[in-house]
Amino acid sequence: MSRYARLYVYFLRFSFSRAMEFRVDFFFRIFMDALFYAVTLAFFWVMYRHSPFMGGWNFDQALVFAAAVFLNDALHMTLFSNNLWWFPIFVNKGDLDYYLVRPVSSLFFLSLRDFAANSFVNLLLAFAIVVWSLLRYPEPLGADRIALFAVLLLLGLFVGYLLNFIFLVPVFWMHNASGLRETYFGLSQLSSRPDGIFTGWVRRLLTSILPFALIVSFPTRALFEAEIGWIVLQLVGIAVGLFAVLMLLWRLGLRAYASASS
Repeated sequence: MSRYARLYVYFLRFSFSRAMEFRVDFFFRIFMDALFYAVTLAFFWVMYRHSPFMGGWNFDQALVFAAAVFLNDALHMTLFSNNLWWFPIFVNKGDLDYYLVRPVSSLFFLSLRDFAANSFVNLLLAFAIVVWSLLRYPEPLGADRIALFAVLLLLGLFVGYLLNFIFLVPVFWMHNASGLRETYFGLSQLSSRPDGIFTGWVRRLLTSILPFALIVSFPTRALFEAEIGWIVLQLVGIAVGLFAVLMLLWRLGLRAYASASS
């Protein structure tokens, strides 16, 4: 474990030094995400001017949800997004060999090697918005609920990472990731909508088989609902199931992989 920690510290040092060499991109990323946060908050403000509830939540609850969406997106962009973007390219060019021969987990190396330092400031901004939304909430939430909220947000982040990787693994057989990326990106937008707006079989689908709708909604529900056991169990079960699926697909994909040396 200490070896992985030291390796990740190296990843951080390299990523921050590289980000400072491209300062225009660094500040543009900050501006772009800040604009996204402002537009999303404005969207919820306009919606709640016409209705006191949406998806079963009032404005204050929706504001916490929106802040959690920002934090989830910023964490994914900072930790995983750049790495998963390059994964299909590595497969098609045979550069995946570089990662497979390392004396550490290839999935660890592939998933976390590039820390997006140009998104780190946006991560701090998203975290500040979450703190602000919790502090302005009109009712006491309790330290235990807030701690559970934080843990489940990280678990939701893990679910989002697993879904992203699972959608890209078929590149081992398809060799073209553009359609896979577009499909994932389109479905991932559902995580920025409260799960309560979906009903019937659509809701069951988006909280089980393609569980994009629970990534942020379920951690937020754990703050406000009295019965939270089913929320925790379903989120944990989905994470375990998706991890098992990814491991299976990864092993099958490596068998089909045509390395640069083959």
